[in-house]
Amino acid sequence: MAKVLISPLLFVSLQPLLMTIMVGMKHKGIICGILAAVCYGTNPFGALPLYEEGVNTASVLFYRFFMAVLMLAIMLIVQRKSFSVTKGELKVLGSLGMLFAASSITYYQSFHFMDAGIASTILFVYPVMVAVIMATFFREKVTASTITSIILALVGIGLLYKGDAGVALSTMGVLLVMVSSLTYAIYIVIVNQSSIRMSSLKLTFHVLLICMTCLLAYSFTSPELHLMLPPSPRAWFFACWLGLVPTVLSLVFMTIAVHEVGATPTAIMGALEPLTAVAIGVMVFNELLTSRLAVGIVLILSAVLLIVMGKNFHLRTITHTIATLVRKTWRWKS
Repeated sequence: MAKVLISPLLFVSLQPLLMTIMVGMKHKGIICGILAAVCYGTNPFGALPLYEEGVNTASVLFYRFFMAVLMLAIMLIVQRKSFSVTKGELKVLGSLGMLFAASSITYYQSFHFMDAGIASTILFVYPVMVAVIMATFFREKVTASTITSIILALVGIGLLYKGDAGVALSTMGVLLVMVSSLTYAIYIVIVNQSSIRMSSLKLTFHVLLICMTCLLAYSFTSPELHLMLPPSPRAWFFACWLGLVPTVLSLVFMTIAVHEVGATPTAIMGALEPLTAVAIGVMVFNELLTSRLAVGIVLILSAVLLIVMGKNFHLRTITHTIATLVRKTWRWKS
């Protein structure tokens, strides 16, 4: 497959999105939704090196949330914020903590059954789940732009996957990722629908504290899952990375985005998660950006652009934008 120059392509692809955000954006939720997706997409970057050093799944997750809780506690103390919650708030926070723990465990376990890339690809079924839950239980209207953006994102993410032809997917791996997607979708819906009112930092702190407790209990379910210390400074670095970027930053940004723009748009902007994984592969691990990946990126950015523009983005605009981006993409092909 032909190589594509990454810098011009990304600039051309991102230009309409960045212009839309700067000129027409009315809600900070759009930026937070994008940042949440990008941050969460760095999960494999932190988890896989820990697996390579022999750290088990329970320990990887425990130190991810332990570091996150520690960072959030320091932030709340510096800001002189109260840690107290009411009984009603605790019930909601408890549900969120257990859901996020279940989603994280199943997602990280799936890495043992399939490549992280395809796990990240399958995980993106959660925006569809969010849209279905919101439409079924909360009578949220599913617009043509929402359906179009979901289809664009799903097709684009499918193009990002570079699996070996003829290799069958692991049934257990797929099942684990689907459970992870469902629990994450329910998490997003609860954040959107709950009447709980507290700062994003405080909410994330309590959710992750409960999540960490669940992970501690999970580590006792099998001798192979007992907690172990990170074996090297490199391992500690990646544990801190997991605590900060795909956990603290991602969840804080996601909470803000859900409250500002809603559950379904925030979920659809999650299409940037696997795109982030591709970008890391290209920029950090010197992987080639092929024409297939370029088209996938264009489709994903078009899906996010459609969500950003909302009702003001018509079918004629969609067609023109995609055609323009594809032409410019092929122009940079070498």
